[in-house]
Amino acid sequence: MRRVRWLICWAALWPLSLLSLLSAQAAPLEVPDPAAWAALSPQEQATRRAELKQRLQEATPQERAAFRNRLRERLEGMTPEQRQALAGRTRERWQRLAPDEKQRLINERRERVKAMSPEERRQLIEQRRDILGKLSPAERAALREKLSAR
Repeated sequence: MRRVRWLICWAALWPLSLLSLLSAQAAPLEVPDPAAWAALSPQEQATRRAELKQRLQEATPQERAAFRNRLRERLEGMTPEQRQALAGRTRERWQRLAPDEKQRLINERRERVKAMSPEERRQLIEQRRDILGKLSPAERAALREKLSAR
């Protein structure tokens, strides 16, 4: 009798669990709004970043690529002034970080790039070229000046 009850419960709940699993995978990863993101406190950003990182690790390569494309489109849709303001706030936050925290973030990024396949690296380089191509002349000049100072 217990076995029959168990089978009935399993038969009733199995479609629901499958449906929830499929709906969780089908939902695209939401790209955060840059202005709303910048308004978050560093602790809130860290929490959201960790959640997003976890979801991206669980996502398929196609879902990750779609997320990167939506993020790039959102950033490209910003005006040059908005991008400069966002970059300025990001730069300020970076400069406020402790040296060991900066080094940890640098090492994390280095490891992420090393873990990429050659095709992913090529795509990353191509994306960077596309972004640089869309910068305003003033933004390109500022970037050149900043890089030559290094």
